[in-house]
Amino acid sequence: MTLMTERPVISGGEPGSFEELLDIVDELDLRDGFKAEIYRGKIVVSPWSKGYYARVMTLVCRQLEPHLPEGHVIDRGPFLYVFPGDESAYGPDIHAAPERVFETESNRLDGEALVFVAELTSTSTRDDDLTDKVVVYGRAGVPVYLLLDMQKGQSTVFWTPSANGYESHCTRPFGEDLHIPKPFDCPLDTTGFHAPATNPPAP
Repeated sequence: MTLMTERPVISGGEPGSFEELLDIVDELDLRDGFKAEIYRGKIVVSPWSKGYYARVMTLVCRQLEPHLPEGHVIDRGPFLYVFPGDESAYGPDIHAAPERVFETESNRLDGEALVFVAELTSTSTRDDDLTDKVVVYGRAGVPVYLLLDMQKGQSTVFWTPSANGYESHCTRPFGEDLHIPKPFDCPLDTTGFHAPATNPPAP
């Protein structure tokens, strides 16, 4: 594996199948603070989220949970959703799916069962969140993809999934309400999504 500046770690070699890639991900001995995903046939290792992302993810979950379809749950990672048709497997920051999806001993969950995903961008994975994941989530039929661009301070919601990704999207700066389409059909208040003004003092 090769480390590239400002990019995730990407696997080398030519594994024989998507299943073999999933097996490799299972066997990786990662340093604390890193996670592994599969992007179109390549294993990508990237750092976990910054501390204040927890606040943002909590705000999203609290607002959307009352609008969930019956029998569904919304949660934060770490769960790996697989998309075999695109040779991809992602661990979205926030995900919503039917409760039955989690009634398994496998750590590989069905990506096509998702009704909502949200990704909070980082410097190393931002380009992938804006491109590959838009296509893969859309092709899988995920009804709503929420992209929180933590570097630009804006939120984009994608809906109307299609074979090319999504046909509809809307972008608003942090601090403004963003409408989340069905199955939620509710406003999302993005106040509080910005980074802290200063780092807290050392204890």
